[in-house]
Amino acid sequence: MTVEPAQAAARLDYKGQAYYFCSQHCLRAFRAAPAEYLSGKRARAMPAAQPGGQYTCPMHPEVVQPGPGSCPKCGMALVPMEGGGGEADDAELRDLTRRLWVSAALTVPLFILTMGPMLGLLPALHLPYVEFLLATPVVLWGGWPFLRKFRLSLAHRSPNMYTLIGLGVSLAYLYSVVAAFAPGLFPHEFRAHGGEAHTYFEAAAVIITLVSVGEVMQLRAIGQTSQAIRRLLALAPNAALVIQDDGREVEMALAMVEPGDRLRVRPGEKVPVDGVCLEGASNVDESMITGEPLPVRKGPGEPLTGGTLNGTGALVMRAERVGADTLLARIVHSVGEAQRTRAPVQRLADVVAAYFAEGVIAVAVLTAAAWWLFGPEPKAVYALVNAVAVLIIACPCALGLATPISITVAMGQGALNGILFRNAEAIERLRDVDTLVVDKTGTLTLGRPQLADLTLLDSSWKEDDVLRLAASLERSSEHPLAQALVKGAQARGIALAPAADFASTTGQGVAGTVEGRRVAVGSARFFEALRPPEAGSGSLFVALDGRLAAILTVADPVKETTPEALRALKAAGVRVVMLSGDSQAAAENVARQLGIEEALGGVLPDDKLARVKALQAEGRVVAMAGDGINDAPALAQADVGIAMGTGTDVAIESAPVTLVKGDLRALLKAIRLSRATMRNVKQNLLFAFLYNALGVPIAAGALYPFFGLLLSPVLAGAAMSMSSISVVTNALRLRRVAL
Repeated sequence: MTVEPAQAAARLDYKGQAYYFCSQHCLRAFRAAPAEYLSGKRARAMPAAQPGGQYTCPMHPEVVQPGPGSCPKCGMALVPMEGGGGEADDAELRDLTRRLWVSAALTVPLFILTMGPMLGLLPALHLPYVEFLLATPVVLWGGWPFLRKFRLSLAHRSPNMYTLIGLGVSLAYLYSVVAAFAPGLFPHEFRAHGGEAHTYFEAAAVIITLVSVGEVMQLRAIGQTSQAIRRLLALAPNAALVIQDDGREVEMALAMVEPGDRLRVRPGEKVPVDGVCLEGASNVDESMITGEPLPVRKGPGEPLTGGTLNGTGALVMRAERVGADTLLARIVHSVGEAQRTRAPVQRLADVVAAYFAEGVIAVAVLTAAAWWLFGPEPKAVYALVNAVAVLIIACPCALGLATPISITVAMGQGALNGILFRNAEAIERLRDVDTLVVDKTGTLTLGRPQLADLTLLDSSWKEDDVLRLAASLERSSEHPLAQALVKGAQARGIALAPAADFASTTGQGVAGTVEGRRVAVGSARFFEALRPPEAGSGSLFVALDGRLAAILTVADPVKETTPEALRALKAAGVRVVMLSGDSQAAAENVARQLGIEEALGGVLPDDKLARVKALQAEGRVVAMAGDGINDAPALAQADVGIAMGTGTDVAIESAPVTLVKGDLRALLKAIRLSRATMRNVKQNLLFAFLYNALGVPIAAGALYPFFGLLLSPVLAGAAMSMSSISVVTNALRLRRVAL
């Protein structure tokens, strides 16, 4: 029998292939002996899943199809629904990039050839055949993906931006072809003094090239989103060491691990799934979850999280949550879901384009009817030419330039100021941000422990001598606190000495001999017999020759630029909320230093995501700033995710904005740039619509009954060019905006 994915009782990924099972019994039989199962007759009961996964449209979630493609309703690129953990399929991006480069190479000389005379750069030339040769590959090959989306919009009766683009480009090109090869078909009012008819090849080519730029940017952003999710999935190991009932240890694919299995986690390995420690003790790096650089001590009864990194000890654990139930899987799901549900900036453009396209078509039809009924002979020619003139004069050249040219200039200006924008939506949304959620470690602080203080307990010693002996011993340890001591000594110019008889007690401290003295460094627990005084978290005691000599305080210091940045953001009316995976006490300590009124500690990735959603539910426009893997879901959910350039790749790829130097002061510059850019875009749209509002009635023949005038295509071309030049000139003003 065959099992369809929708009917399957269970699914399992094995050796890169997905299998569907008709029952849990079949799944257990497969787990017991996969090779034997596959070689038997029962293998027919589990057909392989088709590769590619399900993809959906961010704007129309009801649109679902296997594999990547374009939405039939709005034309947007579809995004993966389930994490996108496989290899990236960038065939569409590579194809469109190739079309963009060829289109740009042909459009630039075409634009210079046609616009040069109007700008005084070239003498007046009329080379319609050359223009045809340059424009045809751009329109028919470079613009084919958009013409196909134009056809789909008509077939589905769903007008959008591609309807307007396809209509304008098609008519401009077809009109120009007729004007180039058969100018005598046009009435004399539509021809120049030499008898030639004006062409619009350059308008069609410019529109295709500009739209290609926007499409390539969008596909790259989607690709980076999938890459972020693949990096998250890569945090989990591929296999687990399962301890059988008879004591044998068998390495199994991670998908074959079940709740209740006993697993061995060797030193230096990643914890395979969520569970609880049964035997052994070790320090586990949980920075993936908490963002904190210090390992956490784990022993029997302590919880373990899949994807975290085991230290030097060996552990035996019981699996409790596997597959989609693990914390890492939930993080992956949250990131993908948040990135899909965010409404793209194209939504407004599509709404405007739909009404605009319908309005222009209606005016063209009325124009043709009016000339057919009331125009002079030959009525049919006048009706056709004037209707086409309306459609061409409404060709969205300036409208197409209005947003991308401003966004392009803004992105360049942002890069000069250490701000990288991944998409236009981030620039638009930043202007409305009224709440900033910040991670502590690596965002407000440096993200690495440093030696902050040294307090002598024995006045017979000097600070530098104690530090030299302690750092010389700790140089043999890989623990982050040990490295902080070593770097602290080196920063003071202290020369370190060799250590002998080095011994480490996991999670407590180290001991050895330096310069003939017995040296020990560790926590209060390590020195219980010496009765150490009370000390805060991050404190280490130093004992020399069996006597306590000093307390070393190691802390994660606040970045020098953070206080200034927070003061400026508060002055701009931005509410600041700090969420940290560190303890509540540590979070409150940093909050007091920086004057942050809202601070929560011990926050897991799901909690950060929930807090961002809660703020959005209050009507807040939320920006989230973070630098770690644990911040990825919240970065994706926020209206604007802001990654520190000094943080992890996953955080950077999950956020549409990156502050290159990890300096929050750049965020205020980004907000100012966003507000200036959106003002500029509105001005550009105003130029474009004013041009159409004035040009369309004249092209329809509104002046003919009173003055006997029809809009000359030459004048129409000049007006279109001036509209585009106005838009470009206005956009370039962004380069002078004070940030």
